[in-house]
This record gives sequence, C-alpha cells and structure tokens, in this order.
Amino acid sequence: MSDSVSATLELDASQLVCPMPLLKTRQAMRQLSPGDVLHVQATDRGALRDIPAWVGQAGHSLVHHKEENGVLHFWIRCEEH
Repeated sequence: MSDSVSATLELDASQLVCPMPLLKTRQAMRQLSPGDVLHVQATDRGALRDIPAWVGQAGHSLVHHKEENGVLHFWIRCEEH
C-alpha cells in the first residue's frame, strides 16, 4: 500500500504519551462510518504496539503503517461498529 492512502479524518496525536494516542484514536473512530479511513500520527513508541493490537481487537483494519522522522503513521479503516 502506498503512502497516498486517502484519509477521511486526520488525528495528530504526536507529543501525547501513553495511553492518550490510543484513547484519541478510539474517540476519532467513533466519528467514522464503515469504509472511512483514519490517519493517526503519534510519537509515543507505545503506539506501535497499542494501536495495531486495538485495531484487531475492535474489528477494524490496519490499512498501512510507517515510521518517518520519528513519527508513527497509521491508516485505519473503520469496519462495522
């Protein structure tokens, strides 16, 4: 998947520490409809473990993720709530 994944909503959770990136991600996902994509940016290293684990647990899809210049990027597709 390329970096050109189109996001419905952007969440800048950089500079937030655990557990805030995950909590903000959960809140943002509640605003989305199935098929929408959330792009999350985080700098807390715990997000590398927490966000993908939660995505699978919540039944959503991790479309793409990467790290660039110390910033973690996650693109999450909303599935049924």
